[in-house]
Amino acid sequence: MEETFMTVLSRQTIRRLGLLTPCLEAYRDPIGNSAGLSVASYDLTLSHAVELVPYTFILASAVERFSLPANVTAMVHDKSSLARRGIAVQNTLADAGFRGYLTLEITNHSAATIELPEGAAIAQVVFHFLDEPSEAPYRGKYQDQGPEPVGAKVARSPYPDGDEPDERDRPGDE
Repeated sequence: MEETFMTVLSRQTIRRLGLLTPCLEAYRDPIGNSAGLSVASYDLTLSHAVELVPYTFILASAVERFSLPANVTAMVHDKSSLARRGIAVQNTLADAGFRGYLTLEITNHSAATIELPEGAAIAQVVFHFLDEPSEAPYRGKYQDQGPEPVGAKVARSPYPDGDEPDERDRPGDE
């Protein structure tokens, strides 16, 4: 078996491959945090202002639109400057082949209300080359997602009343 290595993409490769638009050079966002291209990542920005009240969860959208080829995947991470204030972006993977805008799941773990303006950097994305192009790139339910936040697209429950049985009632769990 051939040995392979994970490759994190550099700023110049992110730019050259056109993985997201707009793809801006490094700059300071409206609250002074880094945004745009970094050494080996890209800082996503909010498409609209958000108010994060204490201990709550919201959905928001990024300004940037992704267009990932079959050999590149992207991992969304917290921005450390916001994490230090109690703001977490649920880490998620954008599979190879994904196209569209990301919906970001944001939680305020702090006791303070935090307001972030439109254009504030909210998450850091690290892009990776796959060891070879995917045989089955992403074609899922969020493909070509628009610029507004999209809630979970959940399959209908197989149970008539929509209420799943608890652990004791599931077949095969005897």
